[in-house]
Amino acid sequence: MPHADDYAHEVAELAGQAEITVAVAESLTAGRLCATLGAAPDSSAWFRGGLVAYSTEVKRTVLGVPDVPVVSRWAAEAMATGVRELLKAVVAVSVTGAGGPDPQDGQPPGSVWFAIATENDVRAWHHQFDGEPKDVLDQTVASASEALLDTVRALHARRSPS
Repeated sequence: MPHADDYAHEVAELAGQAEITVAVAESLTAGRLCATLGAAPDSSAWFRGGLVAYSTEVKRTVLGVPDVPVVSRWAAEAMATGVRELLKAVVAVSVTGAGGPDPQDGQPPGSVWFAIATENDVRAWHHQFDGEPKDVLDQTVASASEALLDTVRALHARRSPS
């Protein structure tokens, strides 16, 4: 199974070729997704940066998350849209969830919401991961990186000459 670093390397290659800039908003991963993307080749050319919004107050005041549970589709969508606009990126990915070992917002440990925002679209999805908190974080970073790669591939295909 590919690792988050493998996905990030391909994101780097495609984003660099097509001038696609990337931003991240993350909560439960506490900067691990940013670190993964920032370690990819030539990240200064395509990675705009990220915001670790660990507290609910930061999610609301900085990223524009409405008064909804922070482990939800609505929070993930607002986080992705907010960081994309804030950092002026072509595409942004967000993650928010209950890493464990305790539930959060009524969601069981391992419940993670993801969202990707582009200029024309915002989509969100949910995964329920198993394992210890470290396993949940590893799976979250890998899943977010893979979804980001899928989006960057699609954007790259639209921007590249045929």
